[in-house]
Amino acid sequence: MHQLTNALVGVAVFGVFAVLIAGLVNMLRGGSASTSQTLMRWRVGLQFIAILIIIGVLFFRK
Repeated sequence: MHQLTNALVGVAVFGVFAVLIAGLVNMLRGGSASTSQTLMRWRVGLQFIAILIIIGVLFFRK
């Protein structure tokens, strides 16, 4: 069970990281502001989901 929850947390954190890097690359290349804003909104949403997953894992591991 711990392997499954560890993998779930890893996937959530990697998703946040991937969207963050995509947004930064878009900004550094001079991409459109609306694309950067959309990516950063996705990052915030994914961070919220990742935090909920981490809290859930910590709660149920007791």
